[in-house]
Amino acid sequence: MATASARHILVPTEEACQALKTEIEGGADFAAVAAEHSQCPSGKQGGALGEFSPGQMVREFDEVVFRDEIGKVHGPVQTQFGYHLIEITSRTE
Repeated sequence: MATASARHILVPTEEACQALKTEIEGGADFAAVAAEHSQCPSGKQGGALGEFSPGQMVREFDEVVFRDEIGKVHGPVQTQFGYHLIEITSRTE
C-alpha cells in the first residue's frame, strides 16, 4: 500500500496562503513559517504530519500528496479546514 510523509501550513484565506508560499519560495524556512502561521496543531512541529496512507486525509489533500512532485511546495489547496501549503517529503508506491 502507498504511504507518504508531508508537512503543511493551514491558514484561513487563499491570500494568506499565497503570501506564505511566496515567502517560502523566496528562501524562508518552511518549518519556521509553519510554526509561526499554521492554524493546525502540527505547526508546532514545523507542519510535519508524519506518515499516512491514502484515505487518512481529506480527498483534496490526498490528491496532491499521492500525485504531485515530491519536495515542492504545492498550493494553495482548499479543503473544509481552510487553505493549505503542502510539501511532500516522501512517498512509497
